[in-house]
Amino acid sequence: MKQKTFNFKRTGVFILFGLIASFATVLTTASSAAAQDHWPKEVTIGYQKSGSLIILKATGELEKRLKPFSVTVNWAEFQSGPPMLEALNAGKIDLGIVGETPPVIAQAAEGSSIVYVANEPASPKGQGLLVEKSSTLKEITELKGKKVAVAKGSSSHYFLIQALAKAGLTLNDIQVTYLAPAEAKSALSQGDVAAWAIWDYHYALAEIQTGARLLIDGTGIVDNHYFYISRHDFVDQSPSLLKELLAEIDKTDKWEQTNPKAAAEAISKASGVDAKVFEKAFLRRSGYGIHTLSPTVIAAQQKLADTFYSLGLIPKPITIKEAVWQP
Repeated sequence: MKQKTFNFKRTGVFILFGLIASFATVLTTASSAAAQDHWPKEVTIGYQKSGSLIILKATGELEKRLKPFSVTVNWAEFQSGPPMLEALNAGKIDLGIVGETPPVIAQAAEGSSIVYVANEPASPKGQGLLVEKSSTLKEITELKGKKVAVAKGSSSHYFLIQALAKAGLTLNDIQVTYLAPAEAKSALSQGDVAAWAIWDYHYALAEIQTGARLLIDGTGIVDNHYFYISRHDFVDQSPSLLKELLAEIDKTDKWEQTNPKAAAEAISKASGVDAKVFEKAFLRRSGYGIHTLSPTVIAAQQKLADTFYSLGLIPKPITIKEAVWQP
């Protein structure tokens, strides 16, 4: 019987061509991915007068991290979340941090491009319903018919809604007075409003500067997460840059946890606000570090969105999961 033999020379050529083709495919795929992963010449970060971002701005650590990639960092300060997300939707900033409510309102807006990319741990004690130091009010039910200040569309807006609901009241049972934090603090101290729903650091600032008294905080009422928000085009085109940004923010956030006094002094120097204010606010924080959104966090945001839609505070129902980045 004649035994069949292989032509090793010819077979070797076929194998070599196969390996070259496979390697070429890998290179093409890698090249395609690299082309999609765009590194812009600059990135703009939105921040407020507290938290890790203002420390990161002051230290310059983000600029050092991005220097090898030739990316310039720009910073834009905002008083609250809603105007920050307006700027984000308009393409004026690429990443910012806001409370629970602003991204819900932003997502419900026509042509929204916002994306949740990470969140900080829940911090319910960072929300407070304050009254003036000489006020005789002791229960939320006593606010019926009275003026209560809150920043429209802020995290404290939702906190106020939920705090009233817990007491068997609605926004219709009080006179809601929409004011920015600085105006609300003045209105409370002058007796123009009976109470003020507000978040830290403004909450701590009112306690220290005016002696404002806490009626109730967010414990058992809201989660009070802070979210890092970006845009669809930015996360789609520059995921590697986004990961670098989040990694450096997480590093700063954890430094803040282990060095609260130094962190308070750093924020004070950058913002011009007394360090004692931030130290007081830090005592109410429940955790540090940033995380990708869990199903539990997404469900909590969905509850907020459904509540706002039911009250006519957003024009249409939304699905939070559709605006969550899946790295």
